[in-house]
Amino acid sequence: MTLSNSDTFLSGLWGGKPEVLLYTGLATITAAALLFVTFNRRASGASTKTETPRKSIPRSGNMPPKVGTVKVSKILVHPIKSCRGTSVQSARYTPQGVENDRQWCVIDAEKNKILTAREVPKLVLVKPLIQVDESSPEGGSLVVTFPEDSGCESFSIPLRPNKEILGTWTLLTDVTIWPGYAPVDGYICQSSAKGVSSPSDILSKYIGQPAHLLYKGPLPRSIDATYEFPDLKATAHFQDMYPLLLCSEENAQAVEEQIRPLVGTQGIDRRWEDSRILIERFRPNIVVKGAGAFAEDGWEEISIGSEAAPGITLVSKCTRCLLPNVDPETGLRDAAVPYKVIMKFRKGIDPVEKMKPCIGCNGVPDAEGEVKVGDDIYVKKMW
Repeated sequence: MTLSNSDTFLSGLWGGKPEVLLYTGLATITAAALLFVTFNRRASGASTKTETPRKSIPRSGNMPPKVGTVKVSKILVHPIKSCRGTSVQSARYTPQGVENDRQWCVIDAEKNKILTAREVPKLVLVKPLIQVDESSPEGGSLVVTFPEDSGCESFSIPLRPNKEILGTWTLLTDVTIWPGYAPVDGYICQSSAKGVSSPSDILSKYIGQPAHLLYKGPLPRSIDATYEFPDLKATAHFQDMYPLLLCSEENAQAVEEQIRPLVGTQGIDRRWEDSRILIERFRPNIVVKGAGAFAEDGWEEISIGSEAAPGITLVSKCTRCLLPNVDPETGLRDAAVPYKVIMKFRKGIDPVEKMKPCIGCNGVPDAEGEVKVGDDIYVKKMW
């Protein structure tokens, strides 16, 4: 008589050799236990997945740089969006960014749309100088100057206007920072004295169109989550998107090295045979040195000054537009440099915007802290 599969199994289990009985019995018990655990985990809602989450960049396995090898070499604060950055020796930061950074912006007075050096390159020649005075209710002043040949007089405004001052300024709530995004709010900066040209009047004269100088209003401005941090909840002022930008100083040197062989081709002028690329073109807040070009690509979380300092999560790579083509020293836009060059070797860095070149990383601080030139960088997590 031919045995069925089940009969064969039972025969082996009950009437087979002892070792078969032992191995088969153990296998049966193990399988039953696994089925029981799996069923109970699913019934309780617990996840049974152990694979890498879908939205995850494979870990490189690289070790973080040794403490003491990477230091802060420069801190740049840009009080007015797209205007010249101010180099400082120390600065406080919050989850919204570096203190006094991009708290102000220039807008098209007719369209209520933020203007940047993308549209008005000469904005990079406007110099906002931070003058701190902790004894002042406004924390000091912001002195704004223009190129000598512009015919525009300088003006001084409160660094951090108090409620009394803001109560006399007009609040706009429908200002466009990016098409398709929720509007942002801001106060139109007014003159501090009668008979004196207002900051808006002076800026309008400088850029040749009606404009207003705006101070960020009270409504929080939410920013986008990122590929690696889909649950990111953070806010910013008038930054393009994320609270702060970190760059390695060596990045500029690496771009220069890529430029030299291309001089005379693809619209790259001969002057680039020896002209320098300033890191200021990329408008970072925190510049570091010692890890090498683009080392920040591999960092997920850092702290500055001490390991116990608030963490700063590098939530994404900074995808680049044509703004770095504007020379911060002359206000002139180059036809090719550096955009055409970085398109050749810095694409495919961002997991979503693969066709956009990346320089630097966008950061979101966990809490309030302070950064000083010379501080050590502690890389707490690597990609």
